[in-house]
Amino acid sequence: DVQLVESGGGSVQPGGSLRLSCVASAYTSSTFSRYCLGWFRQALGKEREGVAAIDAEGSTSYADSVKGRFTISKDNAKKTLYLQMNSLKPEDTAMYYCAASRTKPWLWYRENGYTYWGQGTQVTVS
Repeated sequence: DVQLVESGGGSVQPGGSLRLSCVASAYTSSTFSRYCLGWFRQALGKEREGVAAIDAEGSTSYADSVKGRFTISKDNAKKTLYLQMNSLKPEDTAMYYCAASRTKPWLWYRENGYTYWGQGTQVTVS
């Protein structure tokens, strides 16, 4: 089975930065490079929402709320997805999940477009 493992979460003051990582197992680097990957988050009492996505060609998409502050990237050789988060705000507090799909989702920000999910890493901004 494919497994995604996130890391890098923690507590930070407003204006601070964090970098999340998501390592994929059971992929070869070649296979990993062909997947569409995304970051989602879920705050307490709210629905999970799409934060950013990157497709096989490296094209990226972002939620309006994080544009200009967050950057999604990947290292195919390391089979790792990243989310660099700068200028963090209290409203960024949430559990962050990485997700993967063999095919490009119709809507990158919809959960049902992704097959594989990590367990999440908590980000707290206060």
